[in-house]
Amino acid sequence: MKKILLLLSLIAPLLSKAQEQGFDEKIDTAFGNYTSWFVGLIFYTIPFSENINIPWVLIVLVLGAIYFTVYFNFINIRGFLTAIKIVQGEYDKLEEGGHVEASNTVFLEDDGDNLDTIRIEGDHHGEVTHFQALTAALSATVGLGNIAGVAVAVSIGGPGATFWMIIAGLIGMASKFAECTLGVKYREIDADGKVYGGPMYYLKKGFHEKGWSNIGKVLAVLFAIMAIGGSFGGGNMFQANQAFSMVESITGGDDSFLHGNGWMFGIVMAILVGIVIIGGIQKIAKVTDKIVPFMVGIYVLAALSILVINYDLIPHAFGEIFTGAFTGVGIIGGAIGVLIQGFKRAAFSNEAGIGSASIAHAAVKTKYAASEGLVALLEPFIDTVLVCTMTALVLVISNGDGSIMTYGEEVKQGVQVTSRAFANTFVWFPYVLTLAVVLFAFSSMISWSYYGYQAWSFLFGRSKKVEYIYKGLFCLFVIVGSASKLNSVINFSDAMIFAMLVPNMIGLFILAPKVKEELNRFMDKIKSID
Repeated sequence: MKKILLLLSLIAPLLSKAQEQGFDEKIDTAFGNYTSWFVGLIFYTIPFSENINIPWVLIVLVLGAIYFTVYFNFINIRGFLTAIKIVQGEYDKLEEGGHVEASNTVFLEDDGDNLDTIRIEGDHHGEVTHFQALTAALSATVGLGNIAGVAVAVSIGGPGATFWMIIAGLIGMASKFAECTLGVKYREIDADGKVYGGPMYYLKKGFHEKGWSNIGKVLAVLFAIMAIGGSFGGGNMFQANQAFSMVESITGGDDSFLHGNGWMFGIVMAILVGIVIIGGIQKIAKVTDKIVPFMVGIYVLAALSILVINYDLIPHAFGEIFTGAFTGVGIIGGAIGVLIQGFKRAAFSNEAGIGSASIAHAAVKTKYAASEGLVALLEPFIDTVLVCTMTALVLVISNGDGSIMTYGEEVKQGVQVTSRAFANTFVWFPYVLTLAVVLFAFSSMISWSYYGYQAWSFLFGRSKKVEYIYKGLFCLFVIVGSASKLNSVINFSDAMIFAMLVPNMIGLFILAPKVKEELNRFMDKIKSID
């Protein structure tokens, strides 16, 4: 840790100098020239009509969510109460006694030693509780998308976008259930009880079971590469950059003492992130299970307070949301355009189908993979159906006179728009929102550091040296994100995050029967004790 901090302190002033000379912008431009083809490919839009273009990644995510909703017999609805009971610990007694079964696929070293031996030796069931796994995954999804992204979606699609946001969140619960069940089923646990899981492992091991080893390995490697890129950019630099911008804005903008000194903010964030991530998923979970309820609680409480104060306007707001969902009056593309904006915000916010959350959920203490899949389906509900909808309601109510935004015209600064909407009722809210943004960014960074390291270790091994190289680089990128304007780099990283859906979705479709087997096994066990 001391070596990492020393490296950061030496590099930070150099970053500041580079920023002053515009060196970061030159790098960004050059990088963009080389990677624009990839970004364009991932975010390529398919013409639907003269005024409507649909991103192909959105089509895949939504159709996949609908398929899994039907395939698992609407598990997002019938499994909801069971999921809550699992988080509350009502089924903890199912985990007592017995032993952890090794996966059906046995991978051997050259000397014949089973890499999964630890799964049938001792009592290592996992590293974190159901609640901690849920908060660790939520910390990576609940964030700026719920604050800034919703404002952008509503500005483009109008109030009706909220309705489709809710629908997309509900069906996305099925995708999250499937990927997180597989994450636990095919995880690996080493001699120290450290868990390694996620799409890399269920693609490799699940496809091996079907006799498609080479295809599985290729898909697993592709996913791991994308996850590493996403962790450095969208899961790190973007978060640090947005947090710094908010702090700079609240402390005076261009007149702030921080203006031009993003590296100072970056060093503080890097130190805090470094302290947490060095401890692994257990330390991360201990932080997120406190930060996530706190920051979501503050944000939701503020939103609820505004809704209570303006209770007489809520029926009208819901009326706008419902009628706008099917008419799209004044919106380019009409009702279809509204639907696309709602689905887009929900899919891009909760990341259901991307596969990232299964990495965090894989670390849970359980013998029943489907139990954590059920817990995971709560994630899109909290992230999209609850938090995003609350933000949208406040925006619609506050924009009754059209002072916040003009529907059909995209706002560029979503955070500032949401801040103004809340400030209409609470003039001090921008300060609270700044705290929320920083906490959201911090929690997202520490969770994405875990996702990135899991992918990194899959490619380069699990030695301490390999671990600290990744974590040192991650902390460095916190400073780079705070001090630089690397738009092309972050766009490329976002593209890598959504490129993760390609190998992941292939795996989910192929391995869906395995998920159903795990679900039936767990539900039968519940019935046996009821």
